[in-house]
Amino acid sequence: MGPAVPMPAPAASRRTLHVEHLGRRAYLEALAVQTARRDGVFAGGDDHLLLVEHWPIITLGRGGDERHVLRRSAPVVRVNRGGDVTYHGPGQLVGYPIVDLARRGSDVHRYLRDLEAVVIEVAARFGVVAERRPGFTGVWVGHDKLAAIGVGIRRWVTMHGFALNVADLRGAFAAIVPCGLAATGVTSLAEASGRCPDLDTVAAVVGAVFAARFAYDAVVECGS
Repeated sequence: MGPAVPMPAPAASRRTLHVEHLGRRAYLEALAVQTARRDGVFAGGDDHLLLVEHWPIITLGRGGDERHVLRRSAPVVRVNRGGDVTYHGPGQLVGYPIVDLARRGSDVHRYLRDLEAVVIEVAARFGVVAERRPGFTGVWVGHDKLAAIGVGIRRWVTMHGFALNVADLRGAFAAIVPCGLAATGVTSLAEASGRCPDLDTVAAVVGAVFAARFAYDAVVECGS
């Protein structure tokens, strides 16, 4: 009798991630897509990862201080996520995971650390050594923030996510106190590596690294 052949996981237990490349979208349009995908997950549907580049906008988290907006260089909106103030715009890749944490042990701390690990690995793929900073959420190169992270969770399903600076956005970030941290600068893959990678290439790497980190059985990719 030959060796036992592992049986595939039952269809009901297989975890599929849908990676959606939304292109460049207005912030509120992408927020509506997030909400629709979250409703699908509430109903028992698969997890999603939305990857998008925004037109310029400044967002404030639930407890964000409007005094940290130094200049209204773009529309300012308050959103239901953690964190203070941040900027989104062309040259930045934003990832919105719509993930059912109840399927992953209902552990928010672990989820945040996993998001940081994803960005750290992505940065390494482009020759950038990034790291966590004790006491803060996000990903850093030295004392400069490479990626901001702010999430919202309802009934254990996540929204919002991470914003990875690909191009040099220091000029745009000068309009705010990033994340409310006055002594902190921002950096990017372009500044830290000396070359600016293509945003679509970064998005492809993010999708692959995220799927591996969160151990999905299958990945479905779709474009904008």
